[in-house]
Amino acid sequence: MAQKGMSRRDFLKTVGMTGIGLAAAGLSGCATPQAPAATPTAAGPTKTEELKLLLISHFVAGYDDWIKKFAMEWGEANGVRVTVDFINNLDVSARGAAEVAAQKGHDIVQWDQAVSSPFLWKNHTVDLSELVAEVESEYGEFSAVGKQAGYDATTGTWFSLPIFYMAFPALYRKDLWDEIGIEPDTWDDVLEGGRKLKEMGNPIGIPISHGSDGNVNWRGLIWSFGGAIQDEEQNVVINSPEVVEAVKFARALYKEAMTEEVLAWDDTGNNRFIASGKGSWIINPISAYRSTQNSDPELADKIFVWKPPQGPKARLMGVTPHSWTIWKFAENQVNAMEFMRHFVANYRVCFETSGGYNFPMNPGWLPQPMPILSNDPTSNPPDKLAVLQTAPEWSVAFGYPGPSSPAIGEVVSTYIIPDMIAQAATDQLTPEEAVAWAEEQIKRIFQKWQT
Repeated sequence: MAQKGMSRRDFLKTVGMTGIGLAAAGLSGCATPQAPAATPTAAGPTKTEELKLLLISHFVAGYDDWIKKFAMEWGEANGVRVTVDFINNLDVSARGAAEVAAQKGHDIVQWDQAVSSPFLWKNHTVDLSELVAEVESEYGEFSAVGKQAGYDATTGTWFSLPIFYMAFPALYRKDLWDEIGIEPDTWDDVLEGGRKLKEMGNPIGIPISHGSDGNVNWRGLIWSFGGAIQDEEQNVVINSPEVVEAVKFARALYKEAMTEEVLAWDDTGNNRFIASGKGSWIINPISAYRSTQNSDPELADKIFVWKPPQGPKARLMGVTPHSWTIWKFAENQVNAMEFMRHFVANYRVCFETSGGYNFPMNPGWLPQPMPILSNDPTSNPPDKLAVLQTAPEWSVAFGYPGPSSPAIGEVVSTYIIPDMIAQAATDQLTPEEAVAWAEEQIKRIFQKWQT
């Protein structure tokens, strides 16, 4: 999905080089108690005729050009000089650390919560509760995914504005699965069919690596088996029979049905895999399908879309929530708020420009039937993407079934779950040992933030 960015080791090195420790950056449970989030006031430098945005480079061609033009046209109409900078999703945390250290930078920052959680930086962001109340008054409440993307359950405030999420359906080569007579509807179907297709030279692929896709996909498997990282009360519950069974299943998937390339994939790996004609099944946003439409339309016609697999206990899959925050030290908070309102009011254009990729976290922004998804003239058949309208039924964010938090954000950004799967899949540890290892890492993080 994205270009390869800064590794966790490089990120921590960068933080150290800027002269701020993890506590100062808001990444430590030993940080000072939170002060109430700042709100724009007349006493502070809350508005100049300027606005600086730091946005994540999009995975759909043409979207970055649109959002830049959209922002600059708003600026021209309102007498505001707008600057739009783009960054790879894996580099946002390091940039955030640098701007917090300098107490200077952009006004609005976009976060991809599959790799860079804004919950780690909530002490440094403006309270957006009034803005969210306005949005909900006009459009209705945010979805559960939206709430997990921007609501701080500890303080009862919204510090991050949910803008969209990427749903993760299954993308599969219908011609190949028809050939073996299996529909990939359940995880057992995927394993059985994957074995046969690997023998035919068309394996399946789920990234077992550091990136948003691995973070999302393997959590989906765990939830589908009835496991979780935390419960509703934010207790660590990963070391359970359900999670052990899920890891055993993941080990079998890797050994019996996958290409070994998954251990080295970045977030473009599975996209390239399905677009090469070799791959038979992946879990990914439809960017992989859209890019194949551009590079090989005939192959794209053979790629179909379905819900993520049904597991023994549920059919659930993670998502990549994207949201916007405003720094407390931003000089242009009023302009930032106004631009956020403008974006919300024009969400439909955002969705259509993304080709149906930017899924709304407020259902009122785009009622069903949705444009493009319900009838896409570029797809064969035109209703190929219609199943994506069911995404709210099977999409959950990283804290599920509990709330998002800095601890969950750190677990995500340190890739503990993909590393757990990798250690079991490659026989470095048994599934039971791998789960116990993950429990130790996660409990350490939770204890730090609870201190």
